[in-house]
Amino acid sequence: MADLAYGRVYAMNKIEARKLLIQTWQETKSIRATARLWHTSPQTVRKWVRRFLAEGVEGLRDRSRRPHHSPRRTPPEIEARIVEARKKSGYGPKRLAILLAAQGCFVSRHTIRHVLRRHGLVRPYRRRHTLYPAFWAYDVEEPFTLIQTDVKDIHDKQALGTQRCHHLATHHLPRFQWTACEARTRLRFLAYSHHLNQDNGLSFMILVLLWLRAHGISGPVSFQTDWGQEFGGTNPDKILRLQERFLAPLDGSLCRIPLGRKQYNGRVERSHRTDDDEFYRPYLLTIPDQARFLDMAALWQFFYNALRPHQGYDMDDRPPLGKLKDLGYNGSDSIATFPIVLLDDVSADLLLGCDPEVGNNLLAQYRLVSKYAPPRAARGSESVDSVLLFDPEQLR
Repeated sequence: MADLAYGRVYAMNKIEARKLLIQTWQETKSIRATARLWHTSPQTVRKWVRRFLAEGVEGLRDRSRRPHHSPRRTPPEIEARIVEARKKSGYGPKRLAILLAAQGCFVSRHTIRHVLRRHGLVRPYRRRHTLYPAFWAYDVEEPFTLIQTDVKDIHDKQALGTQRCHHLATHHLPRFQWTACEARTRLRFLAYSHHLNQDNGLSFMILVLLWLRAHGISGPVSFQTDWGQEFGGTNPDKILRLQERFLAPLDGSLCRIPLGRKQYNGRVERSHRTDDDEFYRPYLLTIPDQARFLDMAALWQFFYNALRPHQGYDMDDRPPLGKLKDLGYNGSDSIATFPIVLLDDVSADLLLGCDPEVGNNLLAQYRLVSKYAPPRAARGSESVDSVLLFDPEQLR
């Protein structure tokens, strides 16, 4: 018998390799001699000889290594609830654990992850670029020093479908959502517009700064944006000029993500997917006009900031307002209720008022006071499980 490498033949065809091994054993009549010829261990040869003698060729097939008894396996009815909840909500293990706990079914997120894997419901892992999303955000220790800022085009057929986009256009609802996401706590401030232009971008950042100053937030605030024209474009001289004229009087500044690296604004980008999943897709078709749209958007912003548990890094399932308080904020809860405005209606007057030659005293003119007061749940008197899902009627 020729000198064979069992590992190499095994990789070619497992069953045929085992048949050849048995044939070698029948010729040599020796377990150890067969093992030497095949460059394997006597234990391996003995195992396949034993199975061949007991079951014939069928004994050379692979056997399942699944245990005969699993006393700690999740009951089938619990697995069915997990699978059903995943298919209906699309949530990951953390959020599924919270959702099921609110329904009286207490399962750890690790168990849920194993169940989803067994049922083929785990999304394929996509390798991230070496530049991690929102890399700067992980270096931020103090709230309101870095605010990731971006614009979302709501008219996105791929995300919302043709029907919702048609509803958006025919009912003349705002097309653009302006989002400022505080990097440390994920507290968000929203505004809307029909047009995408620089006046609206500057007005939005000014309003956010005024809102923060009105709530006692002092210190420099940097707005981190992409290179869109609505935030000054790509000309560094122009960006510096806009910053000095409109933001510096309120101790604000503009900073840019590396060109083409949206990962650096990962937190605000990810929040836009949540807007689609939990606000626009469920409720957009129920909104008849612009006034109702802004009203619903204000409720959604309030729910996101004050009630909705967040599973992001270092959030501990706390809503942004709760995380802000954990970090030492002791001001008014109304900071989470930034007033939703249509920027097209205010940008011209707002930028005129921010000219250094005129002054920056705009609080008296616009009186940024929200009509939505924080509820008890925002102050910690109600379990977060009861407000897991956005329901506008319960917030009114």
